[in-house]
Amino acid sequence: MNIDLRPTTLLTVVDEIGAFYDASLWHFVTLNGNDLGEGRLMLQWIFSPYYAVDTLVIFETTTDYETIIPTVTSMIPSAIMSEREVVDMFGVEVVGAAKGLYLDGDSRTLPLVGCSI
Repeated sequence: MNIDLRPTTLLTVVDEIGAFYDASLWHFVTLNGNDLGEGRLMLQWIFSPYYAVDTLVIFETTTDYETIIPTVTSMIPSAIMSEREVVDMFGVEVVGAAKGLYLDGDSRTLPLVGCSI
């Protein structure tokens, strides 16, 4: 497996993905979250090329649970599904992503908080 890990920040991730992403070449796999403990969250925007099944490009950053996460849906409309999942699973705010995709909108459960790897 070839993994190209690209550290980023929430301030620059949208611009970095915008400079990288070509919908004819790259598949957006998912926005992955991982609770790091102590109020910190790792986020990974994961892409794979259509032409190679053994290659990933991952834009990765860490943040706290209070910081608003930018959206990439202006470039990748289907990213709304992953963004809403992160909202439900971690209780964070992603611009334009409503709670309630997998959990009831008024659910107080945060299934993946406290499940650090």
